[in-house]
Amino acid sequence: MPDINRNTEGFNTQLTNLSALSDEKDRFSSLSFSSMLAKASVPPSHRIAADNYMVIKKIYGTPVVKSRISNKERALLGKYDFNQLEYTTIKQINEELTLLKKWSMSLDENLKEDSDKIIDIRLKELKYLAACRYTLITNEIYNGYMALEKYFEDISKYSI
Repeated sequence: MPDINRNTEGFNTQLTNLSALSDEKDRFSSLSFSSMLAKASVPPSHRIAADNYMVIKKIYGTPVVKSRISNKERALLGKYDFNQLEYTTIKQINEELTLLKKWSMSLDENLKEDSDKIIDIRLKELKYLAACRYTLITNEIYNGYMALEKYFEDISKYSI
């Protein structure tokens, strides 16, 4: 299976492509990419979302809110060709986080606002999946929630 390259204004990232046949070493390298994303400059909206998630996780163990995303939020994800969290891979979330960080620092106010809304949508989706104990995920390929959770853990000051 070939690796997919994404060139974003001179920033070339080559990410590990996960499949059902991949081993734990591939998963580790993909999740460690999420950690590397957290080491770069992080927008304040991402830190606020991460702190929100980690405080709830620290107090209750898992989020207790089971609210799904609305059709309007789903449409915003679709506008930028993003899948719902339960249908994303680690690689897709890593690419998405890279874009969201870049857009959050953009001079275009609409793009910045959409970026902040999307990180809030991702937080809401992660809370829902965690509250359901990840039972909605039936395929081992769609484990993007792990990368998002790792990213939040790495950037939050309330990390467990």
